[in-house]
Amino acid sequence: MTHSTILKSNRTNYRTKLLSGIAVLSLLGFGMTLVADLGAVKAFAQNSAPAVVQSMPSFADIVAKVRPAVVSVKVKLEATAMNEEDGQEFSMPDLPPGHPLEKFFKQFRDQNKAGKKGAPKQYGMAQGSGFFITPDGYVVTNNHVVENAIEVTLTTDDGKTVDAKIIGRDPKTDLALLKTIDSGPFPTVSFANTSPRVGDWVVAVGNPFGLGGTVTAGIVSARGRDIGSGPYDDYLQIDAPVNRGNSGGPTFNLNGEVVGVNTAIYSPSGGSVGIAFAIPSETVSSVIGSLKDGGSVARGYLGVQIQPVTPNIADSLGLKSAKGALVAEAQPGTPAADAGLKPGDTITQVNGEVMASPREVSRRISQVKPGDTAIITYIRNGKELTATVKLAAIPEQKMAAADPAAVVKASPAFGLTLAPAKDGSGVLVTDVDPSGIGYEQGMQKGDVILEIGGKSVAKPADVRSAIDEARKDGRKAVILRIKNEESTRFVALAFPKA
Repeated sequence: MTHSTILKSNRTNYRTKLLSGIAVLSLLGFGMTLVADLGAVKAFAQNSAPAVVQSMPSFADIVAKVRPAVVSVKVKLEATAMNEEDGQEFSMPDLPPGHPLEKFFKQFRDQNKAGKKGAPKQYGMAQGSGFFITPDGYVVTNNHVVENAIEVTLTTDDGKTVDAKIIGRDPKTDLALLKTIDSGPFPTVSFANTSPRVGDWVVAVGNPFGLGGTVTAGIVSARGRDIGSGPYDDYLQIDAPVNRGNSGGPTFNLNGEVVGVNTAIYSPSGGSVGIAFAIPSETVSSVIGSLKDGGSVARGYLGVQIQPVTPNIADSLGLKSAKGALVAEAQPGTPAADAGLKPGDTITQVNGEVMASPREVSRRISQVKPGDTAIITYIRNGKELTATVKLAAIPEQKMAAADPAAVVKASPAFGLTLAPAKDGSGVLVTDVDPSGIGYEQGMQKGDVILEIGGKSVAKPADVRSAIDEARKDGRKAVILRIKNEESTRFVALAFPKA
């Protein structure tokens, strides 16, 4: 049984796979013939130009220091029961009442069910990696390695097997904390205090394909990667070969400090192609600290729906640059609404840190404990303002109906057919022309336009008027605030070039 796939790309056949799981290494039909023409090799060596010899770093000392702290994580899983759609359940044929075969099929069905009830439970196995962070046996791994575990067993680098229990899991960052039943002491590694730079050497240690402690090396290829696995994505990208079974294993810097936890790869085949992703140590340290203290992670909650600032949105709002996070909605009764944040505000800083995107805002807010305050810097109508917000804990819409009267077209280039919403909450989009600009920007039938250019709209004529006004003002685009069943957001519709 394997764990796989957290990402699928709509544009390519490549896929990102979680690294945990048991793999069967097949060597069927593989052969190798080595033919060496020693004379040709010697002649080539003599005739070749002198090579520039550049010494490569040796990782032997680092590996000797850290590998004893890395463990194999083996997990026993209960197999999911088969359902009727799997074709495992017997179904009665459609027979008329009193048919001679009715009794026979009924008896066969009952025997089939009785046999299944008495069958033993089925179990599966999964495998990943982890590492000790305390001498008494706390171990870091990935959430997806242990999330369905019935039993967890660790195998240390010297071959010793110890049982462990799950202390806490955090699906949003894909991290988990385990604790051995045995109190140790165990060899440990520590987290790095500084982030690696792009181009720095790193060493990954783990249990790929269940082979046991394996070491690979490479460099940090990029930082701050968003792979779409969760709201707080901030991955290191490394090119050290990493494969299934490496999930939860550590990546070290040349000081032998943990700079990341290996979590995912980007691959067409499921094997390493030199693109792996690791959760950075600063995130791991914070999350694991919370799991160790309370078994869960408490994150701050602001209560806004935010979206990226595109160039067209920036132009529509008169912003100097397309950076920050645009507030699409400040939900009633939340810290954001209580602090006076409104739709159309653009968040640019949190606690003095510049925020380039909604992802950065979400991640920074999540790092503040509920009950603590955060200073939010935002832009409204061209002015920079600040709000001191006391954050809450994260708390654990209905499509509008149209008034059939007065269905009209918006600007032809936008391709929107509009009608007043029956509840008076805005203007309902009743149809979207696939060739129009609205369709290109993701607008759909059932969207409700609440505002245009910061002004509320109640009927289609308001929409037409606001579009005309923006065009006369020389805007490159008109900005709409819309809502649907899932969210509230801003959409900038660019005027076609003459």
